[in-house]
Amino acid sequence: MGLRGAVGQGCSHCPAPLSSQLLGTWLYVAGAAQFPQHLLEMLLIDHGYLHVEPHVGEQELLLTQHVAIGDQCLTNNSTYLEVLAGNTTLVKQAKTRQTMGTLMNLSSEDILLIQFQLQRERTYLGLYLYARNQSVSPAQQEEFEGQVQCLGLSKKEIVYAPWKRELCQVKEVEEGTSSGLEPMAMLTVSPPPVPTSPGN
Repeated sequence: MGLRGAVGQGCSHCPAPLSSQLLGTWLYVAGAAQFPQHLLEMLLIDHGYLHVEPHVGEQELLLTQHVAIGDQCLTNNSTYLEVLAGNTTLVKQAKTRQTMGTLMNLSSEDILLIQFQLQRERTYLGLYLYARNQSVSPAQQEEFEGQVQCLGLSKKEIVYAPWKRELCQVKEVEEGTSSGLEPMAMLTVSPPPVPTSPGN
């Protein structure tokens, strides 16, 4: 399910990262989506963060997402990572425990790639790139674009976050000041389908 090795050499497998390697803050870099509405919604996003923290033991890690859309910083804490043996890390919905996606591994421990699946009349794929730093290297960008194409997505479907504003602060994510906010329906970089309260 992962990708490691030569950049642009297609999809290859690699060991899943340890839970401890996933903890902390990940900055949203780019996304690609087959579902037309998600592709349009990504154009509205200025920047965003994922914060990963322990949830239940070492196998479950809570995901809290902050996304800046318009004049609001929206928050979602309705999903978690389930780290399993055998090179598998799943993204699951907290209430239903339904699998929504898969964590994919790239050649660098400083980047995180999450593949989502949306079930409609067919399965629509989405791919979201996060990194420890706001920018990624040309090699990391090329690797991400290669994985996009490997999944049948087009480079034209990739949208990079512009990071022009400062609505969602990393400090907010680390201190967890978003408690009490309505979660998004899905952990994607898309805005929620129902009204969501702005972050502090």
